[in-house]
Amino acid sequence: MQQQWSAVDNYMISELIPHDEVLQKVLENNQRAGLPAHDVAANQGQLLALFVRMSQARRILEIGTLGAYSSIWMARALPADGKLITLEADPAHAAVARQNIHLAGLDQRIELIEGPALLSLERFDNIPPFDLIFIDADKPNNPGYLEWALHYSRPGTLIIGDNVVRDGEVINGQSDDARVHGVRRFIEMIGDNPRLTATALQTVGVKGWDGFTLALVNG
Repeated sequence: MQQQWSAVDNYMISELIPHDEVLQKVLENNQRAGLPAHDVAANQGQLLALFVRMSQARRILEIGTLGAYSSIWMARALPADGKLITLEADPAHAAVARQNIHLAGLDQRIELIEGPALLSLERFDNIPPFDLIFIDADKPNNPGYLEWALHYSRPGTLIIGDNVVRDGEVINGQSDDARVHGVRRFIEMIGDNPRLTATALQTVGVKGWDGFTLALVNG
C-alpha cells in the first residue's frame, strides 16, 4: 500500500501546494548533511501553517527542530511580529537548521535553542505562554514535554503531538520500544487531563502509517 499512499500524497501536493524553491533547498541541505529523513511532508507542513493561521498564533514553541523544515513552514504563517522558539538537542542538526533558517530569511522570527529540550524548557524564565506548541522530538520524553507544554500554555493554546501511531505499534502495550511507551503515556496523559480537549488522527502517505494528536487547552 505504501506506493499508493505516496502516489496520493504526491498528487495532492502537486495540485494544492505551490512549489517553493527555498523549502526544496532546505530538504536538499538536510539530505546532503545526512540528517534523518524525518521532515514532515509538504502537505503536513501546510497543515501546520494552517493551524498557525487558524489559531491566530503569535508565539510558537517547537520541540524538535531537525533541519528546521517544519519551523520554516510555521514561522512563515506568523504575523510580522510573531516569534517561534525551536529546541534541538543535536549540535549537527542545529548547525544545519541555522543555515536553513538564514536561507529562509527568518533569523529574526525564529530563535533556535540548542541542548536537551527538557533542560532548555526548565531554564525558561518567566516566559509568556505560547499560542501553539508542536511536539516532535524523542518520543520517550513525550510525557515530560507535555508537562512543560501545559506549564507554558494558556486557555486556547493548541498542542500538537506528531508521530504517535508508530506503524500501528501504539496499540501494543507489550512493546519493548521505549518510543512506543513514551507515546502511549503521552496519549494517556492527554486523555486524563481535564484541562485538555483532544483528538488523534491516523495518517498514511509518503511518510508511511502514522498520525498526530491535537489538544486544545480549555478555558
